[in-house]
Amino acid sequence: MTPAVRIGLSVAIATGLYGVSFGALGVAAGLDVLQVVALSALMFTGGSQFAYIGVVAGGGGGAAALGAATLLGVRNAVYGVQVNRMLRPRGWRRLAAAQVCIDESTATAVGQRDPDEQRRGFWAAGLGIYLLWNLCTAAGALLGDALGDPRRWGLDGAAVAAFLGLLWPRLSSREPVAIAAACALATVLAVPFAPPGVPILVAAAVAGAWGWFARPEAR
Repeated sequence: MTPAVRIGLSVAIATGLYGVSFGALGVAAGLDVLQVVALSALMFTGGSQFAYIGVVAGGGGGAAALGAATLLGVRNAVYGVQVNRMLRPRGWRRLAAAQVCIDESTATAVGQRDPDEQRRGFWAAGLGIYLLWNLCTAAGALLGDALGDPRRWGLDGAAVAAFLGLLWPRLSSREPVAIAAACALATVLAVPFAPPGVPILVAAAVAGAWGWFARPEAR
């Protein structure tokens, strides 16, 4: 097992388990088990899924829920451009890569230097999370009230820890540390005022602006 595969599977376990929380919260929001399972299988982007059920639980209509989910899903389209250039998938792999192109799989791939390791890391994280996320979603939806409040388990903390583990090796010089600090500050400032999902887009805009103005030769 290569280092990229080990990282990908570790991230898959940390993130996939959080699907239990989505399954339980989805049923609590008023969706039935099949609807919750379908959301994970088809939409498969955690932030968008939680945004969708959040709107539904608050009494919002389908259009409003879809709008919130779409807003959060915009970042995956940005990831897709980079992943397509990095992996060059062809045929059915192109469709499969689009389905599992999420935060974790992209971060795992980008964190590798070797092209083969990038490919292994992407698929290990993407497919691993897809399998575990959907299994755990079904478990959470079926068990429902028997689980209690899933937010008290701290599974969201496991996902955050996985991201920090991917980020830490990249902070090897002053510039990445400065960019990370600036993006974190922008996110914290945006959270009280922006709708869910927008702060991460603000952070991405800050990182993009930094690259644009700090490195004109890369344009």
